[in-house]
Amino acid sequence: MTHPDADLPPSEPSGPAAEAVQDIPKIHEPRLWTGDGWTARVIKNEDDDGWAVAMIKDGEPEPALIGPWTMGRDKKNPKPLDGPAFSTLVKTASEFVRRHEQQLHASLHQAITVTARGARIAVALDIVPDEDSPHAWLAAHDEAGEELARVKVAASFKLSRASAIAWAENDFARPKAR
Repeated sequence: MTHPDADLPPSEPSGPAAEAVQDIPKIHEPRLWTGDGWTARVIKNEDDDGWAVAMIKDGEPEPALIGPWTMGRDKKNPKPLDGPAFSTLVKTASEFVRRHEQQLHASLHQAITVTARGARIAVALDIVPDEDSPHAWLAAHDEAGEELARVKVAASFKLSRASAIAWAENDFARPKAR
């Protein structure tokens, strides 16, 4: 049996999210462009007499990036958006979002390898930023990748070389809350 999305090229997204993005018509106006999963909207800069451009990822309520926009020749109105400018804005906004996601991932997932109990142990802290009950999972793995222990700890737990060694040397008992 053939999958219903089999006719799509491999690089095309499929499913409900893709259908929602594909339903967004492309707009190419002087102050509004859409395409490639993004909308660029030229807006009046509230801080001065200039203009700014807001880059909004499709499906998101807030702009991912707002930056200055060039004045037109009349020094009163904004320069109109065009294809090359839009492509550059999409690339810049995508990179900005990617870096933000990497920073968020790094702040929520920490790992350290220590020597304790006569072996090399990889200790990881994965913070779960739940609004109602933020917490973290502290896990230990041996050199073969086998899980030695996993305990729930406070989201404020500080993973360091000393705390990882102390946890391992204490037979992986749940660290006491501070």
